Amino acid sequence: MIKGLYETHLFVENLERSIRFYEKILGLQLCYYEEERKAAFFWIGDKPKEYMLGLWEKPKSEIDVRHFAFTCDKEFILHDAIPFFKKHRLKFRNFLKDDTERPMVFAWMPALSIYFDDPDGHSLEFIAILDGKSRPELGVVSYEEWINLNEK
Repeated sequence: MIKGLYETHLFVENLERSIRFYEKILGLQLCYYEEERKAAFFWIGDKPKEYMLGLWEKPKSEIDVRHFAFTCDKEFILHDAIPFFKKHRLKFRNFLKDDTERPMVFAWMPALSIYFDDPDGHSLEFIAILDGKSRPELGVVSYEEWINLNEK
């Protein structure tokens, strides 16, 4: 019955600022803007009309911080995500909260991941599903640990 997640929506304090962030920094395609309702919609990914993000302007007091993840290539996360964050002055972190600049692996999936925030403090994530068997007993580990543990 369910085949995927088509869209998600966020409330933002300043729609124009958020449009700039999602379009100019993250590279999403603005597909519809509605001034009257203070809303903007973006296509996500390489295939327009497959995934969508909606932004709605609301007063700060009505904004609850949310989380969602963007699917990315493993190589992007391993080699390009940190320079991307630094270039755009984005604060980033890993789930290990170990103050390193390295992505980590949720071994139960397994998936490589790193987090950052949008201008309203919504927690965003770049994630790539990894090949290999799920290893929930490992918890959350660095990518290096994941590789070493799976070579055995």
